[in-house]
Amino acid sequence: MEEIYKFAVQIAYKAGEALMHFFHKPHQIGYKGDINLVTEADLETEKLIKEAISSRYPQHSILAEESGLKKGQTAEVKWIVDPLDGTTNFAHGLPWFCVSIAVENQGELVIGAIYNPVLKEMFTALKGKGAFLNDQRISVSKNDKLIKSLIATGFPYDVQQRPEPIMTRFYKMILKARGIRRIGSAALDLCYVACGRFDGFWEERLKPWDTAAGALIVKEAGGKVSDFEGNPYSIYGKEILATNGFLHSNMLKVLKEAKEGAYDEKN
Repeated sequence: MEEIYKFAVQIAYKAGEALMHFFHKPHQIGYKGDINLVTEADLETEKLIKEAISSRYPQHSILAEESGLKKGQTAEVKWIVDPLDGTTNFAHGLPWFCVSIAVENQGELVIGAIYNPVLKEMFTALKGKGAFLNDQRISVSKNDKLIKSLIATGFPYDVQQRPEPIMTRFYKMILKARGIRRIGSAALDLCYVACGRFDGFWEERLKPWDTAAGALIVKEAGGKVSDFEGNPYSIYGKEILATNGFLHSNMLKVLKEAKEGAYDEKN
């Protein structure tokens, strides 16, 4: 995996620089939903990443946000790609976005690389080897008081149609934490938990490419990741809570208080 890890980091750098090429230009904006945007930067950067992976590892599968799953010759290794996490920020000229690349081996997350090209911050993790920011080891915060915490969240793209229990959870968490940030990139929110800038993060109705790399980086930095019931987190699930570990049970308690009436895909 060391070789694949180095290659993933290399691709993330190149993809990030490609995003910066588009950032200060007028954007071609499309819509995947009422408020779910896609730009030419998403599409072109995803193409760049997929071509690089397929050229080097044609046998690997690739799950990418804009084009879905491309099955390789082997099901053992799968790349999970978000070419531009924070598209709405990007489209509005807000410099808060990133490239997120993860690798699964036999269903287990083993590599994560998230690059913020504006700040030139590369967050990485290789399973069992720790988490890093620009090659410097990082770790989660030691704060064990929710009232002293700075935490983050995000809202799903259908929040306007299904505001509950999302707003209830947000309201309850406001009453318990020092501060909450809603910045618009789940991948970067997770990285900020990993390096101790945030003490915790929760969100629901995310996709695998939103959280795959970040979840591994948090774990390798000593943090904890679960769903809203405290069960082991799956990138194919609907809920994520990532914390420094010290605040996990307290944040779970707050989230469970608003669990009744939670979103159900069948409704």
